Amino acid sequence: MSTEKHALVAFGANLNFGDMSPKSTILAAIAELDRIGLPVTRLSTLYQTPCFPAGAGPDYVNAAAVVTLRHGISATDILTCLHTVEAQFGRQRVQRWGMRTLDIDLLAIGESVEPDVETYLAWKNLLSEDQRRLAPDQVILPHPRLAERAFVLVPLADVAPDWRHPITGQSVAQMLAALPARDRAEVVALAMD
Repeated sequence: MSTEKHALVAFGANLNFGDMSPKSTILAAIAELDRIGLPVTRLSTLYQTPCFPAGAGPDYVNAAAVVTLRHGISATDILTCLHTVEAQFGRQRVQRWGMRTLDIDLLAIGESVEPDVETYLAWKNLLSEDQRRLAPDQVILPHPRLAERAFVLVPLADVAPDWRHPITGQSVAQMLAALPARDRAEVVALAMD
């Protein structure tokens, strides 16, 4: 029986980093995760998604991955590693939901709920105006907006369609099917060159 733990991670970028396109930046970030000991074992197709909110900037490139975790690494340590890689590729945490050279979100670690169900639900049920201005000061898992975002669920369905949300019990495939068809249709696979 395997004791490996896995994390689900989402990538997004809509600004060039120097001469690197968003697509190139995401692929380079994946290589960097492998180099620092967070190997990507499954990677989705890369997708193009309209900027959110609409008209706020260039389209995004999005992807999702399954990352194998080394024994004993905490969610906080993983998030620190993800933020370090973001910074290597020019990410500056200036504006919530703004344009960026790279965004790497920790979506879930297995069936963990962190720090606890009550805190998760408080962030999940945040009013929309508060979502834009407030950010948690601790790791919240699963990601509170996971089930609402086609740009996360479409790529995630490539690599972990059967993963089940530990609170709702819904699989990635079920969460994706519950989204409006229009939202799903906006997430378009990119050709690999």
